[in-house]
Amino acid sequence: MDATARRETYHRPEPTSDEKRLTLWALMIVFLLSALDQTIVSTAMPTIIRELNGLDLYAWVTTSYLLTSTVMVPIWGKLGDLYGRKQILIIGICIFVAGSWLCGISGEFGDIPVVGDGMMQLIVFRGIQGIGGGALFTTAFAAIADLFPPRERGKYAGLFGAVFGVASVVGPIVGGYFTDHGSVDVAGMHIAGWRWCFYINLPTSVVALAMITFKMPNLGHAGGGKIDWYGAILVVLSIGALMLALTFGNEDGWTSPKVLGLFAFALVIGVAFLLVERIVNEPLLPLALFSIPAFSTTTIASFVIAMAFMGTIAYLPLFLQLGLGMQATNSGILLLPLMAGLILSATLSGRFVTRTGKYKSMMLTGAVLQFVGIFLMAQLNSTAGEMDVVWRLFLIGLGLGPSQSLFNMVSQSAAPIHQVGVATSTSMFLRQCGGMIGVSIFGAMLTSKMAESLAKQFPGMKIDMGAMQKMAMTAGEGGGPKISPLMESFISKTITEAMSYIFTGSLVIVAIAFIAILFVPQISLRGRAEGQNLEKGAEGASPAGPVTPEEPTNAVRAD
Repeated sequence: MDATARRETYHRPEPTSDEKRLTLWALMIVFLLSALDQTIVSTAMPTIIRELNGLDLYAWVTTSYLLTSTVMVPIWGKLGDLYGRKQILIIGICIFVAGSWLCGISGEFGDIPVVGDGMMQLIVFRGIQGIGGGALFTTAFAAIADLFPPRERGKYAGLFGAVFGVASVVGPIVGGYFTDHGSVDVAGMHIAGWRWCFYINLPTSVVALAMITFKMPNLGHAGGGKIDWYGAILVVLSIGALMLALTFGNEDGWTSPKVLGLFAFALVIGVAFLLVERIVNEPLLPLALFSIPAFSTTTIASFVIAMAFMGTIAYLPLFLQLGLGMQATNSGILLLPLMAGLILSATLSGRFVTRTGKYKSMMLTGAVLQFVGIFLMAQLNSTAGEMDVVWRLFLIGLGLGPSQSLFNMVSQSAAPIHQVGVATSTSMFLRQCGGMIGVSIFGAMLTSKMAESLAKQFPGMKIDMGAMQKMAMTAGEGGGPKISPLMESFISKTITEAMSYIFTGSLVIVAIAFIAILFVPQISLRGRAEGQNLEKGAEGASPAGPVTPEEPTNAVRAD
C-alpha cells in the first residue's frame, strides 16, 4: 500500500478525556526517564570507575547511550507512523527496562563472554538502554500531536519542555545522591548505590507501561506500509561514524588518521543516504518536509540552539568546580536556578501560545534572554561568588524554556498528519545531533585553549581532559587528586579563560539561531472549536475522517 492509499484510509477516533489525561501522565514519565538517563550517571562516574576499573572508557558510558538513542530516533518515528504510537511505546519501554536492568547488574557476575568485563558490560548495556530511550523520546512528542489539536499543543509542549529541563539538571543531583547514600544489603547481597541510577527505572517504567497498555488509545497508525531499511542502515552507519569521529577527535586529535577516516566514511555514507531518500517511495526522513518553510526554519533553529545549549551545559560543572573553586555538591545545586528559569519560561510560553496562537515572539525573546545570560556568564572570573552565578544561570534558563517546547510544536504543525511521527523524529534527530556536535566542538575549543595555556607555563605537559573532568567530579570529596595551591590557582585561571572561548562561541551560535528564527513563518494554530477544517484541511485529517489526496502538504496556512 503506497503513501497516498494509506492517507485515504487514515481514521482515528477521538480519545476520551480520561484516556488523554492518563496517557499524558504516562508519556511524561517515560519522557522524564529517557531524558534523565542522559545525565544521571555523570556524578556517579568516579565511583563506577573505581569499582569497574574503567578510567580509560569513562566517556563511553554516556556516549553509548546518546549514540544509540540518536540514531534510532528517525527509525522509531517512522515505525510509530506505520504501526501506531502505542505499540512502539510498549516495545520501547520493554527494551529500556531490559537495558536498565542489565546496566544495574554490570560487573556483578564477573566477565561475560564476547561482552567482556564490568565496564564493557555497562557500555554495551547502556547502548541497549539507548535503543529503547530513543523510542520513548520521540514517540512521546509525536503522541502529543496525535492527542491535541495545534492550538492546544502549546501548553503541553511547554510542560514536556519543562520536564526535559528538570531531567537535564536534576539527573546529576539524583545520580550523586544514589551513589553517596543508596548502598544497601539485601538478602546477603550488597547493592552499590550507583546501581540505583538504573534500577530506579524499573518500577516507574512498569507503572507507565501499565497506563499505556490499558488506557492509551491507538495513535498515529496510518494503515500499514513498510520501513525504508536501506535508509535506516545508512543513517545508522553515517551518524554512528560521525558520533565516533566527534568522540575520538577530543581523545586522539582531529587530524589523526582514525578521526579523518571516520569523518570521510560518515560523509560518503551520508551522501548515499540522501540519494536513497530521494528515490524510495516511503523514505525514512522525507526530504519533502524541508520544502515546508515552517518545518525547515524551526528545525534549523532547533539544531543551532541545541549546539549552544548542550555545548555550554556540558562544561559548566568543570567551570564551576575547577574554574570558580566550588564544591561538587554546590555546583550541582547551583544549576537549579537554570532549571527553575527553564521550567517557568517553558510553561508560560506554552500557555501563551495556547491562548494567542503566536509563538514567534516567544522564540525571539528566548534567544535574546539566552544571549544576554551567556554574555554575562562570560564576564565572570575566578573571584566570582555563588550569587553571581545564580541569577545569570536563571536568566539563561528563562531563555532556554521556549526552545525546549515551541520549536517541536511548530514543526509538528507544519507537517501532514500522516507524517507527524516522522516529522517529530526528524526534528528531534537533528536536535540531538546538534547537541552532540556542540559538545564536541566546544570540548575541542576548551582542550585547545587549556593546552595552549598549560604549554606556556609547563612546556612539554600534555593535557588530559579525562583527568581534568575526573578532578572536577571528585573535587572536595577527599578522593580527588592532591595539587599544590599554586597549581590549583593556575588551573582555575586557565579553565576560566578557556571557558570564555566557549561562551563566546555559544554567543555566536545563539546569534545565528536568532537570525534563523527571524525567517520562521507565523502559521495559524487554530483550535478544535473553530471547526473540523483545522484537522481536515490544515493538518491533513480530521480525527474522525479520512485524508484525501487533494489535501495540501503544508500543515497549516500562513497568516
